[in-house]
Amino acid sequence: MEGKVQSVERALIIMETLAKSQDGLTITEISNKIDLHKSTVHRLLGTLIKMGYVAQNKNSSTYDITLKLFEMGYDKVQKADVLALAKPYIKELMTISKETIHLVLREKAEIIYIDKVESKNTIRMYSSIGRRSPVYCTSVGKAMLAYLDGEEVREIWEMSDIQKLTEYTITDYDQMLAELEEIRTQGYAVDEQENELGIRCIGAPIFDHNEEVVAAISISGPALRVTKERIKELGEAVKQYSLHISRELGYPK
Repeated sequence: MEGKVQSVERALIIMETLAKSQDGLTITEISNKIDLHKSTVHRLLGTLIKMGYVAQNKNSSTYDITLKLFEMGYDKVQKADVLALAKPYIKELMTISKETIHLVLREKAEIIYIDKVESKNTIRMYSSIGRRSPVYCTSVGKAMLAYLDGEEVREIWEMSDIQKLTEYTITDYDQMLAELEEIRTQGYAVDEQENELGIRCIGAPIFDHNEEVVAAISISGPALRVTKERIKELGEAVKQYSLHISRELGYPK
């Protein structure tokens, strides 16, 4: 892509300049270093402070970058780690269960499929990497939801477009809370044809070194193969493999 946005370029130059300083810089020092008028520097710093990328030291009148960029980069690395570390485990889980395995991340009220190992059965799952689904009616979504605090659960529920997708979809909040309590007790979640008729999924959460839920995996297949009689067996398997992945991420339990 040719061309550049001048204000964006200048803001990035300011951040790079601040990153190289030991104790922060004043507006005059920044202005002199990058040969930019102080009024322009002041305006750009105001935006960067508002967005959380720069902070001002009120005592010395200096400015410095925050850790926000580091946090963004760290989140990206963590996601890449989950994808790489989970791969051998979800392949093995597919071999054991003989059903399709999904790996997902959550973004607000949706889950995003970031990896998939397809079973070799003739009847296969219609799903694709990059596809999004609601949190509230998927096993992976509910598995992650069960380990968030109550306020965040309520927030996700309220931002969701709650619909009765099938006759089995949970659309009552109190019923969902009871479901989440059961998930915490057994360690895995079941999508009882709640997202799509004829498809049953069993999911479990993945935790990082901070003991925070960061992803989830599921075993998915046609209800005629993933029968109610197999739920406990497959639930224990998906729980075991999600724990393996969690420990690879530094989960201490």
